[in-house]
Amino acid sequence: MAYTLFIADLHLAADRPDITQAFLQFLAAETQQADALYILGDLFEVWIGDDNPEPLLAEVAAALQAVSKQLPVFFIHGNRDFLLKARYANKAGITLLPQQQVIDLYGTPTLIMHGDSLCTLDLAYQKFRRWWNQPWWQTLMLSLPLSIRQRIARKAREKSAKAKAQYMRQDAASIMDVTPEEVPKVMAQFGVQKLIHGHTHRPAVHQLQVNGQAAERYVLGDWYTQSSYLKVTAEQWQLEFDPLPATS
Repeated sequence: MAYTLFIADLHLAADRPDITQAFLQFLAAETQQADALYILGDLFEVWIGDDNPEPLLAEVAAALQAVSKQLPVFFIHGNRDFLLKARYANKAGITLLPQQQVIDLYGTPTLIMHGDSLCTLDLAYQKFRRWWNQPWWQTLMLSLPLSIRQRIARKAREKSAKAKAQYMRQDAASIMDVTPEEVPKVMAQFGVQKLIHGHTHRPAVHQLQVNGQAAERYVLGDWYTQSSYLKVTAEQWQLEFDPLPATS
């Protein structure tokens, strides 16, 4: 049976080899008969440029390149890997898509995205997002020496972790979720009744109304504690979860 796969928020990093192993196992086990694989952002914990010589990046590129010889692999940038450019995409055999894309899923027009643009109540993050979406800002960042970019990335991760912890202490975690009113607005803008996204790390299927008609929002899960993916056929849309492999 034909099917299409969607993943997001793996946050691959050298200090989490279990997630990398789970990803490689997923590619080997699930993509053999798939029509396509869509990666909806934050494949990596951080991305400081295509010139980063970290071995993990080459390992992942080789695995994706092998898969891309069997089926198309598409990539939408997340807020952690927005600096991933054509050099790495070509090495990995992946096709870069715009931040918001409507695709035909077995006859169903479906909007796909990372999902961070829907979190409009997180004003501090949205302000930063407007900055890093500017081509001149990205060009400036990538022109810096690799060592400086590594230092900036470490500080950004620390700041992000502190902000998340503060939201949780203030019982304001909803700020980090999508804004409910924004979802039907965006879906109506693109003329769809189906939406797939990641970013919030809250896997679920949400029922809603768009232009007076029933609609669905599929949220992909992160891979910190388990693998998570969406498998879509012409008859069924199913969120799947598998435990991470044990590490020695």
